[in-house]
Amino acid sequence: MTLETPFISIIIPCYNEQKNLEHGVLNEVLQYVQAQTFTWEVIVVNDASTDNSRQLVADFVAGKPGFTLYDIPHGGKPAAVWEGIQRARGEIVLFTDMDQSTPLGELDKLLPWYDQCYDVVIGSRGMTREGFSILRKLGSIAFRLMRQIFLLRSISDTQCGFKSCRREAALKAFPFLEFFKQVAKPTGWKVTAYDVELLHLWEKAGYKIKEVTVDWRNRDLSDTKGGQNESGRYIHESLDMAKQVARVSLNELRGEYKGILRK
Repeated sequence: MTLETPFISIIIPCYNEQKNLEHGVLNEVLQYVQAQTFTWEVIVVNDASTDNSRQLVADFVAGKPGFTLYDIPHGGKPAAVWEGIQRARGEIVLFTDMDQSTPLGELDKLLPWYDQCYDVVIGSRGMTREGFSILRKLGSIAFRLMRQIFLLRSISDTQCGFKSCRREAALKAFPFLEFFKQVAKPTGWKVTAYDVELLHLWEKAGYKIKEVTVDWRNRDLSDTKGGQNESGRYIHESLDMAKQVARVSLNELRGEYKGILRK
């Protein structure tokens, strides 16, 4: 059901998602939202895809009230999510990945927690992570243990792409992200640990966070996001994420997050 003011804004970043789109992921999104009684909007942000993703999304959203497509110069996933947040009108915003590895229906597990005065409700993939290689399963455990030494000790999975929050919390935290202070523009696609900094900012500002286990299995069909082989790309990503966690810790020690206070 769509009305003038949506209750929830669903933000889907899009970068080279052609195969996922051809698999019908947006039809799954449509089927879910059309069955709901709450008001909604779906915002797809195209991050300068180099394949046929933009045309596929444009064709899909045409004539579908509540679905919109926005384009941005290539800036990476945080930039696409931030564009969606600024465009959003809902009281609650949800960030979800195009591949629907966490089906949109898992939102049913998140929303009830807002009635219990939580400000941020995030999905957790648990430990099984169907479709993950052994390398990625071991790496995710190592990353969590390393990260919890320094940050977010009460949160198990910071990297799940299924996160929701009150829109005012998103508007408050995103401008503080180090990602947007970088001079060099990102090229291509890469995994980042911006989620760690975002959650740290929410925690520091005093927002109440709830982590909820959601169904997840790797459904990503895209083969145009990275040029390295699986193991080489994952090692590169892991080293980069570790550096980012260290940077967030250093920023905290330097007092660079003092300005983020909930008002």
